[in-house]
Amino acid sequence: MGIIEFITLIGGVAFFLYGMAVMSNGLEKMSGGKLETTLKKMTSNIFKSLTVGAGITIAMQSSSAMTVMLVGLVNSGIMNLKQTVGLIMGSNIGTTLTAWLTSLVGVEGGGDGFNFMDLLKPANFSLIFALLGVLFIMGKNKKRKDIGNIIVGFAVLMCGMGLMGDSVSALKDDPEFAKLLTVFHNPVFGVIIGALITGIIQSSAASVAILQTLVGPGSGFTFGMAIPIIMGQNIGTCVTALISSFGVNRNAKRVAIVHMAFNIIGTVVCLILFYLLHWIFNFAFINAEIDAFGIAICHMAFNVVTTAMLLPFSNALVALANKIIPDKGEKEKIAFLDERLLATPSIAISECNNITVKMSIIAKNAMIDALSVLNKFDKAVAAKVEEDEGVIDKYEDKLGTYLVKLSSNDITERDSKSVSTMLHSIGNFERISDHAVDIVKTARELNDKKLKFSDEAQKEIAVAESAIREIIELTFTAFEKGDIEMARRVEPLEQIIDRITAEMRVNHITRLQTGNCTIELGFILNDLVNCIERVSDHCSNIAVAMIEVAEGEFETHKYLNRVKSGNDEQFINAYNEYAEKYSLI
Repeated sequence: MGIIEFITLIGGVAFFLYGMAVMSNGLEKMSGGKLETTLKKMTSNIFKSLTVGAGITIAMQSSSAMTVMLVGLVNSGIMNLKQTVGLIMGSNIGTTLTAWLTSLVGVEGGGDGFNFMDLLKPANFSLIFALLGVLFIMGKNKKRKDIGNIIVGFAVLMCGMGLMGDSVSALKDDPEFAKLLTVFHNPVFGVIIGALITGIIQSSAASVAILQTLVGPGSGFTFGMAIPIIMGQNIGTCVTALISSFGVNRNAKRVAIVHMAFNIIGTVVCLILFYLLHWIFNFAFINAEIDAFGIAICHMAFNVVTTAMLLPFSNALVALANKIIPDKGEKEKIAFLDERLLATPSIAISECNNITVKMSIIAKNAMIDALSVLNKFDKAVAAKVEEDEGVIDKYEDKLGTYLVKLSSNDITERDSKSVSTMLHSIGNFERISDHAVDIVKTARELNDKKLKFSDEAQKEIAVAESAIREIIELTFTAFEKGDIEMARRVEPLEQIIDRITAEMRVNHITRLQTGNCTIELGFILNDLVNCIERVSDHCSNIAVAMIEVAEGEFETHKYLNRVKSGNDEQFINAYNEYAEKYSLI
């Protein structure tokens, strides 16, 4: 092989890997949050896990990427080790699809003139795919652009296969290469070579594709030579998972161990069984030349047999991983959200949304608890509110940082809207929890100083408290459910609360002038009214963010001016309803 052929081979591998990355990125975008939803549903049954693992790997076009994602999910505490076993097994089956696609390189044309088989040759149809994909990408429709990326990625992948095939075609007539092939008669050497090549390029699909370009009529490659290499390629794919396991907790490291144990045990057992059966039955095909289709068949057969063989021992694989990486007694520190999940944005966004909802629930409960201590002070409840506020601060800091990193990725328009809504909301959740602590401080001051508001002030506070409870429940339920119509009812109630707090301030001044209220109680009441008003403002911000993102507009003042202009019937009806319900008169 000359320098030009070597450069062509390297370029072909680069095209193949790039095409596969583009295609998998497009497929992942098309699937959106369905990947995460599917993962959640499959945990109850290992056979479901097997099917889902194969399906997601087909969508991602990489068993290594699938395993890295599982390491991230386990490291974040989203999944446990046992749930990943079926997925890992299924991913090994799913990755065989690429070998079937690349086996098309071996399709022969029909000689002179046009033949339908000519259209199946990558050199012909990949160019048509490339043109079609580019036309889709040039359009304005986001979904069609994603489809275009998938098609172009596939075309580039197949062009890479063609380049690899051209670069090694001369080797078939090279006597030195024929001598080199003799070393592959040793199955152990074949396994080692397959593992090394796959480990270096970190893609079993690419290493299988390289093997497919080497085989064929006149190559001298036989089934007996290729089968051990294929088995070794499955071991080599573990390198990516092992690299990804650095810096994670023990449970996440065990995911890589399960992946590695599955492939090594499967290879050793299948290799021994295959050659034992060959010794007994003397397989005739073992010395026959293998082609690209044969590679695809052997690749799939090995993975299916290995999975069927080890599936009943899934619990034993978990036990083995626990034995290799035992617990040391100390408490495992779970990562908030693993950055490995950034490689699969739809999964990361869905999990960010789950955490944002948890954050909203904590903030809501903190506010409800804070309001409860106004009527009857409870030290334990007050301490819980302050503890929840600290948790919310951590959520905002880590989640905000993670979402900013996520937003810099190439994500779909729908995912971008989800990130925008979460970024708009988490700061408001944090501020609501701060005001919950402020209300607790007000309640504690009243309790410690044995102070009591006048009967009139207490009635006004009760009305304001009822209104703030409703807006909290309305806003947070709308956010948790993604209910835009419910979110539209927040702003009318916020306007009513603004009116209530304004009237409370005026009434307080009147009571102060008539001697029915003290200056000290006035300061405390003013702090409480400010908290109520600001909490309702933050609820409005959350609801407006939801509506703006849903409608595709990002001008808050434009939206607020529109609904307050008097031309929005829905707003007016809701406002009148709340005005009647919450009146200080």
